Amino acid sequence: MRGRHGATTQRRNALSLRLSAFAPLRLCALASLLLAPGCATKGQVKLLQGEISSLRIETARRDSVRAAALAAIIGLQQRIIDSVAAGREALRTLDLRMQADLTGVQRQLLQVQELTGQSQSRLSEMKAALDQRAEQAEVAGLTRPPAPASDSTAAPAGAAPVPTADQMYQGAKAQLNRGAAATARRGFQELVRTYPTHDLVPEALFYIGESYALEAPDSAVTYYTQVVSRFPRAPKASTSLYKLGRLEAKRNNSAAARAYYDRLIKEYPRSDEVELARDALKNLRP
Repeated sequence: MRGRHGATTQRRNALSLRLSAFAPLRLCALASLLLAPGCATKGQVKLLQGEISSLRIETARRDSVRAAALAAIIGLQQRIIDSVAAGREALRTLDLRMQADLTGVQRQLLQVQELTGQSQSRLSEMKAALDQRAEQAEVAGLTRPPAPASDSTAAPAGAAPVPTADQMYQGAKAQLNRGAAATARRGFQELVRTYPTHDLVPEALFYIGESYALEAPDSAVTYYTQVVSRFPRAPKASTSLYKLGRLEAKRNNSAAARAYYDRLIKEYPRSDEVELARDALKNLRP
């Protein structure tokens, strides 16, 4: 039953659609009959009026549907426009916030850089002050060990004890390791002056040359040469020859550098610097 009823309903809907499609044609036919003289009856007039009324109702209904659909489309379009505008506003607000945050970060970076610069400047000042105090202490003899409190052979009261060559060497070497080249240089020079025949004199001369190597290469060459000429059997003699070769190579004096390296290899074949000299010869410019 249900299937038969559904089929009947579909046939009625289809028939209604076909009739509504032919309604204007039927209306035109009836109007033609009415216009024909003597052919229109009251029943036909009423029928025509009914058809016209039905057509108007159908047209109004269709116009209403179209108007509703158009209103829905316009409403959807307006919502899309509003959504796009809201999105743009949100992006603009986000951009403003990001710019503000970026400006804040840049300000903080500038503050950190200023603080870092101040800290580095303060550290440099402190280091300079410490180096100055160390030099003053070295000159005043504060790095010397105190004399024994009770000793029958102690120096008279008021006389400063003279440090040994080893003490002077260790003190100057410590200053050189700290980076106080000028203070170390004075210590080594004092050792050479006070103990000119001591076994540590070649070492002292070598390290005096080391203290000059960066700031005054010519003075460094002078002291390295003294080590080689005055103490050819000292452990630092071969090292001094190697240092002389390096200094000349840095000054692009390849001939002098080659001469020092060749002499090192020839006169000190068992020294630790021989392999370094051979490698340096390979890298020298012709």
